[in-house]
Amino acid sequence: MILHDFSKENSVLNQFILEMRDVSIQKDSMRFRKNVERIGEILSFEMSKTLNFKTVVVPTPLGNKEMLIPENDLVVCSILRAALPLHNGILNFFDTAENAFISAYRHHPDGGDDFEVIVNYLASPSIEGKILVLTDPMLATGRTLENVLKAFNSHGTPKQINIISIIGAKPGIEYIEKIFPENTHLWIAAVDDELNSSGYIIPGLGDAGDLSFGQKL
Repeated sequence: MILHDFSKENSVLNQFILEMRDVSIQKDSMRFRKNVERIGEILSFEMSKTLNFKTVVVPTPLGNKEMLIPENDLVVCSILRAALPLHNGILNFFDTAENAFISAYRHHPDGGDDFEVIVNYLASPSIEGKILVLTDPMLATGRTLENVLKAFNSHGTPKQINIISIIGAKPGIEYIEKIFPENTHLWIAAVDDELNSSGYIIPGLGDAGDLSFGQKL
C-alpha cells in the first residue's frame, strides 16, 4: 500500500484538523462538516496528480488550446453516515464520478469492547476496470474497510483502489496494508499512534458521525 501522510507537511490542513479535534470548536456541527468537506477537497486535489491524463483540444473565442484532463473512471463510495461530508468534498473536484454508498456499523454482541463490523446495505454501479475511491473519515481498526472491500466482491474488480481518510491510527493502517492490493493508495490528513480498548483512535477527535449529524441511539 502506498501511504500519503500529509500530517508530515506544513499546510492549511493542520488548521482544519485542529478545529475538528478541539472540544471547544467541534461542537459546531456545521463548521465540523465544512472542515471535513474541505479536507476532502484537498486530498482529492492531491490524488488527482496520480491519475492518468489525456490531451483534448478546447475551442476558445480566439482559437484552440490543447489541455490535459483526467481520463479515469472513478466510483466514489462513502461509508454511511460519517463520510457524507467527505464524499461531498470529493465530488466538488470529481463532479463526473459515479457514486456508491455502503452502511457499516460496529455491533457489540455482549455489550463489551469486543465488536464485529456489520455491512447490510450497498448501492453501487459496477467497479470493473474503474478506480474505486473509498471514503472513511476515521480509520481506526481497519476492520470496517476490510468488510467494505469484501462487500464489493460481487461488483467487479477495480483497476485501482484509493482510500481517503481524515485521521487514522497506526495499527489500523498496518492492518489494511495486509488486506488491500499493493497498489492501493491511502490519502490521509493525520496519523495518531494508538487505539484504546474499545478500538477508538487516541487522541482522535471522537465520533465523526455524531459530531457531523448528532448523536444516535
